[in-house]
Amino acid sequence: MGAFLDKPKTEKYNSHGEGNGLRYGLSSMQGWRVEMEDAHTAVLGLPAPGMTDWSFFAVYDGHAGSKVANYCSKHLLEHIITASLGAGNTQSSQSGSDVSNPPAPVPPAVEAVKAGIRTGFLKIDEHMRSFSDLRNGMDRSGSTAVGILLSPDHFFFINCGDSRAVLYRNSQVCFSTLDHKPCNPRERERIQNAGGSVMIQRVNGSLAVSRALGDYDYKCVDGKGPTEQLVSPEPEVFVMVRAPEQDQFVILACDGIWDVMSNEELCEFVKSRLEVCDDLEKVCNEVVDTCLHKGSRDNMSVVLVCLPNAPKVSEEAVRKDTELNNYLESQVEEMLSRPGEEGFPDLVTVMRNLSTDSGMPPLPPGGGLASKRSVIEAVYNRLNPYREEDGVSISIYNKWVFCLSLPIYRR
Repeated sequence: MGAFLDKPKTEKYNSHGEGNGLRYGLSSMQGWRVEMEDAHTAVLGLPAPGMTDWSFFAVYDGHAGSKVANYCSKHLLEHIITASLGAGNTQSSQSGSDVSNPPAPVPPAVEAVKAGIRTGFLKIDEHMRSFSDLRNGMDRSGSTAVGILLSPDHFFFINCGDSRAVLYRNSQVCFSTLDHKPCNPRERERIQNAGGSVMIQRVNGSLAVSRALGDYDYKCVDGKGPTEQLVSPEPEVFVMVRAPEQDQFVILACDGIWDVMSNEELCEFVKSRLEVCDDLEKVCNEVVDTCLHKGSRDNMSVVLVCLPNAPKVSEEAVRKDTELNNYLESQVEEMLSRPGEEGFPDLVTVMRNLSTDSGMPPLPPGGGLASKRSVIEAVYNRLNPYREEDGVSISIYNKWVFCLSLPIYRR
């Protein structure tokens, strides 16, 4: 679960779409992990009566394998829809309706949706337990899940584990889901009541999340219900009324993103990128690359859902970003045109020299110099006669991370 590669896998999976007044983009990268265990869901228009103008997005962060995350990405939504529509189906079958002119489908009420989300999580967790490899311990995988269900009037934020969703409204972080960590008092109490312990901030000293789908080794305490086990599959659901004139975007991401960027840093960075680029896949790719360069060693997945009032491309922002790129390129070219006494400078030396440059234009908020590594590295590689074609080594990468931890790079 904690094994790493010699070099990160930086190929990305991308997707995007538009509908129901929304635009979304997503990006995922394996990074330094030996296996890609993340998965995701993005559906515009739910396949259910009365819910075609609803949408659903989710990120699943698997651990100890990818089976649970992948299965949930394909089937969790159908469990939620089935449970949410249960009461509505009963009402629609009542006698007295005109068969020749049936009423228009009615979407489920808010409380029915909240109950349906909870039931959907419990049902899919119960269903997966029957899989032979999960039942007999051949596969011990589990997964967090963070998602958002959008109706025309409401946000339903859904969280089970330590992936996270944030809402950016009125140019500030308006809402964030709460991570389910074993050291949280409420989670610790349930764990201890089930006969477990919290050591080194982990369930029984092993699992770093206190709620997840799968992880059946932690769900076998006799006499306890599914939500009373060491690890619970029960999601927390937060309902918010949409504010069309104020809501700007929602970000869903796994902890490989949040490990190196705070809520505010990520939202400010995304806002700054949306002001220079309207390609949401590209914006998400910049998030993933920036987090890799900030030192994330985990799989990384991010889904960006832009609402009608999302930031728009600004000529002024584009001009400033271009000026910054040109400045960085010229500084690197100048440094490489005059090698010092020790010969051709390595990339770390170039970065260190940039850190002393008081004339540098402002860096992207939240991203800092890490978000401009591709610009710097492209110039360096073009002019470097000793370039290695097989990518960045661990030693160079670790020097990068050290340099990027300096205050100058976090401006």
